[in-house]
Amino acid sequence: MPLLPEEPQIHESAQGPRATPASGRTAPTPRPVPGPRPAAPSRPGRPGPPRPASPVQRTPRDVAPAKPGPSGPAAPAASVVTPQIQLIPASPEGALDAAEEAVDLLLDSGRAPGDVLVITTGAQHPWAEHELSFGEASYWAQHDAGDDVFYTDAAIASRAASRPVVVVAVNGGSDSAAASALPLAHARAGALLIVCGDPQQINTLLGAGV
Repeated sequence: MPLLPEEPQIHESAQGPRATPASGRTAPTPRPVPGPRPAAPSRPGRPGPPRPASPVQRTPRDVAPAKPGPSGPAAPAASVVTPQIQLIPASPEGALDAAEEAVDLLLDSGRAPGDVLVITTGAQHPWAEHELSFGEASYWAQHDAGDDVFYTDAAIASRAASRPVVVVAVNGGSDSAAASALPLAHARAGALLIVCGDPQQINTLLGAGV
C-alpha cells in the first residue's frame, strides 16, 4: 500500500522538485528497467531461422549443374581426323612438275612451307638429291627443323613426320613403291593429301575411287 503514493514521486524526481523524499527509497527504480527488456528477445528470434536455411538450399542447386556438365561426346568426334584427298591427273613424266605446281599454289594460298611434305615414288626431287649429297644427318636435320618444304623418297618416307599437307608425285618406280607410298602419305597427312599421277593407277592402289 505505501508503494502507490511513492510511484509518482519517482517520476517527478526527474523534474527536480521532489528529489529528496524519493531518494530515501531507491527500490522502485529497477521497475522501469524491466519494461524495455521484453523487446530484446524479439531480435535474436527474427534473423535466426531464415538466414541459415537459405544458404543450405542454394549450395546443392549450384553444385548440381556443374557436375553433369562434362563435354564427353565432343572428344571422340575431334579425335577422328581424315584428310581430304585431291587427285591431279598427270603422266609419270609430268607428275613431279604437277607436284611442284601444287606446292606453289599451296604457298600462294597462305600455307607455310613447313606444312608441306612431298613424296616421290620414282626419281628423287632435285632438292633431295642435293641435300643428301651433304649427308643424311644434315638432310634429316632440315626435316626436323620444319622450316621449309621437305622432299623425300618413298623408300625412306616412313622416317618423315606428319605434316598438314602431303603431296605425292607418282613419277615412276615400281607398283610396290607407289602402293606403300600412298597409305603412308595418307597417314602422314593431317588435313590434305594431294596425289599427282595416273588416276587409274592411283585408284587401283588406293582400292577406292578418289
